[in-house]
Amino acid sequence: MQIDLSGRTALVTGSTQGIGYAIAVGLARAGARVAVNGRSAERVTEAVDRVRADSGSDDVLAAVGDLATEEGAAAVVEAVPTPDILVNNLGIFGSAAPLEIDDAEWRRYFEVNVLSAVRLIRAYLPGMTERGWGRVLNLASDSAVVIPAEMIHYGMTKTSLLAVSRGFAKEAAGTGVTVNSVIAGPTHTGGVEDFIRELVGDASTWDEAQREFMIKHRPQSLIQRLIEPEEIAHMVVYLASPYASATTGGALRVDGGHVDAILP
Repeated sequence: MQIDLSGRTALVTGSTQGIGYAIAVGLARAGARVAVNGRSAERVTEAVDRVRADSGSDDVLAAVGDLATEEGAAAVVEAVPTPDILVNNLGIFGSAAPLEIDDAEWRRYFEVNVLSAVRLIRAYLPGMTERGWGRVLNLASDSAVVIPAEMIHYGMTKTSLLAVSRGFAKEAAGTGVTVNSVIAGPTHTGGVEDFIRELVGDASTWDEAQREFMIKHRPQSLIQRLIEPEEIAHMVVYLASPYASATTGGALRVDGGHVDAILP
């Protein structure tokens, strides 16, 4: 399948590393003009250079701003006023004893993982519907459905994104704009490596630590390994393409079979 996104502009939030970075590279390789987002101008500039090198595209720009704040979101909207594709990837995660998560931490997770996406959808959806074409993709997680005991606050935010996606898909009904969420499974990123070592303790090799994590904490995974960021990006690039024009309001899984369900 040859996906051509030439002439389209995409904004990928939280894209200086990990899944967001892989998505930015994938969209750029498909021909889209891609805006890389992060809070630090230095890190964003460095990521823009890497995306250009890894994708072979020079049409990559910076969109610096802390999307957990109204001011940061306004700065990003000013830098990228009319994207055709919005990928809300920004998110934080971490383990915590459920009864020790205070109000401030609950609010922080909601601000970063949920409200940041809502702010940008609110800013960009009207323009997309007026132009008659657009793609909004919210990066959820298997934790939205299989709530981890050690990450209840994180799981809550990802469940919220499923509702946000379905609701805004209804708002965009009949306009040519699609809104979907992508349920990503346990994925191999630098942050996840740190998280896994925190949970399972020091292991002699990374492969042993990963294997122990999957057995103890994600035993339902059917691929029995972590997913690579590029595998998530493949789904996002497809959903951003004209081939996915009849897919909206959905929650598409790239979870390695971890969610024990037939649908979606």
